[in-house]
Amino acid sequence: MDNPQAFPLNIENVPEGDCSKRYFYAGMTLRDYFAGQALIGLAHCNNCRDELNLWAKDAYAYADAMLSERGKNEKE
Repeated sequence: MDNPQAFPLNIENVPEGDCSKRYFYAGMTLRDYFAGQALIGLAHCNNCRDELNLWAKDAYAYADAMLSERGKNEKE
């Protein structure tokens, strides 16, 4: 399963003269981004706050499924 960076910073696009190293980062992984998006939906549909660890586990399961499907579609 390919898990690229979700929002990498392309250093070539940094304005000339902007040498601030704090802007040079790779970003979060696509898996983390997908899990965060899934978590929004899970939190919206659930009222029980006692199961937050299960929500996180489910969010990453959704993210893994999305990455797997993404990999299938890229091969077509």
